[in-house]
Amino acid sequence: MARPNTLRVISRNEGPSTRRRLIDIRGLAKTYQTRDGEVPSLKPMDLDISEGEFICVVGPSGCGKSTLLKLVAGLIPASAGEILIDGKAVTEPPDDVGIVFQSPVLLAWRTVLRNVMLPVEVRRLDRASHLERARQLLNTAGLNGFENKYPWQLSGGMQQRAAICRALVHDPKIVLMDEPFGALDAMTREKMNLELQRIQYETGKTILLITHSIPEAIFLADRVVVMTDRPGSVAAIYDVPLPRPRALDMMASPIFAELAKTIRGHFYARGHLD
Repeated sequence: MARPNTLRVISRNEGPSTRRRLIDIRGLAKTYQTRDGEVPSLKPMDLDISEGEFICVVGPSGCGKSTLLKLVAGLIPASAGEILIDGKAVTEPPDDVGIVFQSPVLLAWRTVLRNVMLPVEVRRLDRASHLERARQLLNTAGLNGFENKYPWQLSGGMQQRAAICRALVHDPKIVLMDEPFGALDAMTREKMNLELQRIQYETGKTILLITHSIPEAIFLADRVVVMTDRPGSVAAIYDVPLPRPRALDMMASPIFAELAKTIRGHFYARGHLD
């Protein structure tokens, strides 16, 4: 058994033994067709994600991280390979997936509560039961009392928390997050990391998060997936041997520093770092 302070690369088929596998990615590849010809974005890659697992993906700009997320969300078709969620092939946006984008994308003319309830209206779900869930989520996210405020009356961090609530309101099994805190200042970003960790712990959701921040990835993830240059693929997968819940001072620990150095080495070896 590996010592607690020993970094360990996890094979593609390995995952937490006590959890069932929820997402299977097999031979997944994507090539975009443009006027100038084919542009490869992802070369064949494999990845397994277990139920309740928090996965963070880091990699160079343009390596296909966002493309990977869009493929899992069923927003674009794969050029090769397949994605299975609960054993079912993803051919269109699944109902049990929520998405949080780089910006909150809240509708300015709707209150916070009505923004959170938007997926319920779109999916024509029972309003009464989901209204109670929306209020509970806002309370969990520290937005109790802001239900009737408008997006422009909230800070950037509060808007992103509302966006997370919106992604969770229809109780999806999986939440996909594309660089959700990239536009926030450093202090707000740290607070949002703590908030997201708490929300994930309380809801037990499976989360796939794209980020350019190596410290953010290590702080949040059960496993960190490192991608190669474009066309992207999996360069390595590292588990994060830090106990939960995690405090910000863990970023100063030797284990955290060693893992950050190892992941950063993938990019410095190529002469650049996101």
